[in-house]
Amino acid sequence: MDDTGPEFDWNRARALLATAEHGSLSAAARALGTTQPTVGRQISALEDELGVILFERVGRGLVLTPSGERIVAEVRAMGEAALRISLAATGVSDAIKGRVKLTASDLFCATLMPPIVRALNARAPSLDIEVVSSNNLSDLLRREADIAIRHAEPQEGKLIARRLEDRLARLYVTRGRLPEFSDTRSPEDLRAHPFLGFTERPADS
Repeated sequence: MDDTGPEFDWNRARALLATAEHGSLSAAARALGTTQPTVGRQISALEDELGVILFERVGRGLVLTPSGERIVAEVRAMGEAALRISLAATGVSDAIKGRVKLTASDLFCATLMPPIVRALNARAPSLDIEVVSSNNLSDLLRREADIAIRHAEPQEGKLIARRLEDRLARLYVTRGRLPEFSDTRSPEDLRAHPFLGFTERPADS
């Protein structure tokens, strides 16, 4: 067996995968918890190591080259295998300890999470709980978070999901614009009206 090929740096592979999935260096850096220059250097080093061009710049974003697409497919398979190993190792110990990253929306974190975290900490004092306030949907399969409280049903089939209680929400309108809603009879009728609310942070390059 010939094992004289180039050594593969997993950090560079993670940078490649994150950039491919998020479409820009800065978005990949946010997902990985690092800086844009660091991700850029890792991508460049991987291209030099493999002798191929992985991305082409299109507008403000990055698009995979055909070589990049083939390599990303292999890297994604590697990541899924590493995740299965990590999950299997996590299940070996029944002790409630270690670090757990929990993510929920800004509103949920501000209003409901404090007493929940306090109660959880009282039951499992050896548990190190990190709460991430974000309105984006974290990718649990990529371990961007361990537990996510979402406002939408997960689409990833491998996740374990449990529906929580329904929450009541109210919509408000100024008196001056109230006549515009005189014909509103159902939630579907509201789709044509503008709303102010939370949104995702726009991705840049």
